[in-house]
Amino acid sequence: MAKVLVVDDSEFMRKVLRNILEAGGHKVIEAKSADEALDRFVKESPEIVTMDIVMPDKDGIEAVKRLKEANTKAKIIMISALGHQKTVMRSLEAGAVDFIIKPFTADDVLESVNAVLQMEI
Repeated sequence: MAKVLVVDDSEFMRKVLRNILEAGGHKVIEAKSADEALDRFVKESPEIVTMDIVMPDKDGIEAVKRLKEANTKAKIIMISALGHQKTVMRSLEAGAVDFIIKPFTADDVLESVNAVLQMEI
């Protein structure tokens, strides 16, 4: 079991991810913005972060950079409908370790989280 910080401005998407992750045995904490994500990340020390790319305050790629500044070993999975190669590359360059494209299945999410948990960073 891992503590997972789910970052998405959509309450519906946070709920979907919470349900998937909790069914997979993980503990979930949530943030609805990049700023809240950084605050929760520092206070809660989650093992994994799932990060939406498009958010109103800062985009997810900028948020990834800030999380990696706070902890270089942060394990971040990007989740977005923006499945363009350029977006994927920018996310990975910023420090994300995996990328899930919406729409996704519960298996997609759990496989990614379990694989990332095994990574040494």
